[in-house]
Amino acid sequence: MKILVTGGAGFIGSAVIRQAIARGYQVVNLDALTYAACLENVASVAADPGYAFERADIRDRAALARVFATHAPDAVMHLAAESHVDRSIDGPGAFVDTNVTGTFNLLEAARAHWVAQGRPEAFRFHHISTDEVYGSLGATGKFTEDTPYDPRSPYSATKAASDHLVRAWGETYGLPVLVTNCSNNYGPFHFPEKLIPVVILKALAGAPIPVYGDGSNVRDWLFVEDHADALLTVLSRGQIGRTYNIGGENEARNIDLVRMICAELDRLRPQSAPHARLITFVNDRPGHDKRYAIDPTRIRKELGWRPSVTLEQGVAQTVAWYLANEAWWRPLLARDGVGQRLGVAS
Repeated sequence: MKILVTGGAGFIGSAVIRQAIARGYQVVNLDALTYAACLENVASVAADPGYAFERADIRDRAALARVFATHAPDAVMHLAAESHVDRSIDGPGAFVDTNVTGTFNLLEAARAHWVAQGRPEAFRFHHISTDEVYGSLGATGKFTEDTPYDPRSPYSATKAASDHLVRAWGETYGLPVLVTNCSNNYGPFHFPEKLIPVVILKALAGAPIPVYGDGSNVRDWLFVEDHADALLTVLSRGQIGRTYNIGGENEARNIDLVRMICAELDRLRPQSAPHARLITFVNDRPGHDKRYAIDPTRIRKELGWRPSVTLEQGVAQTVAWYLANEAWWRPLLARDGVGQRLGVAS
């Protein structure tokens, strides 16, 4: 199988590509190389004969047509997206352009290719989305695939829109689509504007570690390599037209997660301990969702998948990776917006 992966130089997309190549798939990595993309993420597979890279933007319909004509993929895994909530608050237009219009362009390019190929039954269009489309939970309950959509940020609203487009193309045109909605990812190669790498890198610099509000917001944390495994499982065995929620089964309050990271840094860098002294509470993000949690029953029962990495194991691996890979993250600190407080425009 040849898979076209959009956003393959990003955090989750690169994990998918590394695993797909390891499993013998052919992969075409389509990425516009915007601020959060790093080709170093796929350097380990770049020389593999089954790997190809196309610098293209999903907002460019002509470029998409060229890529489909050149490579004739058997499946699409659509991960290209603007994804940082804080940036969506400051500049929602880019999120509409990429997440909504870009997804529309990709669907149309994929549909044209699928029709031209005679509508092969084996073709798949797998759209990778987020649990944030469901809104915010209270102290109890979990998101299921039947939870009504209730997005609260420009980011989650545009991802919800893209989910609806994908399902509509499946229903209206018969395009063989799959949708997955995942919980918060973390792990190696995580771009240093998200919570876990921010905590690690601020602590290493001896700088204040910002925690929004009182740190009581709860997330379900999913190790990125587990997520990549789940996505490839859905691609190969998921039921057409079906949605699968993918969760890490690792709920934690933000403040508890931050303290866990600090404790791991204390163990590995005792000369700078205690790192928790750097924790600083800051004004909360506008519209900050209180809690996310995934009910992964469907993917477990139908496809036999469940996460393999606990939060404690994943945090230990992630912290160790950042300590060993300064050459990867150090240059990224100079990129636009990294290290700055974003999301305060409202």
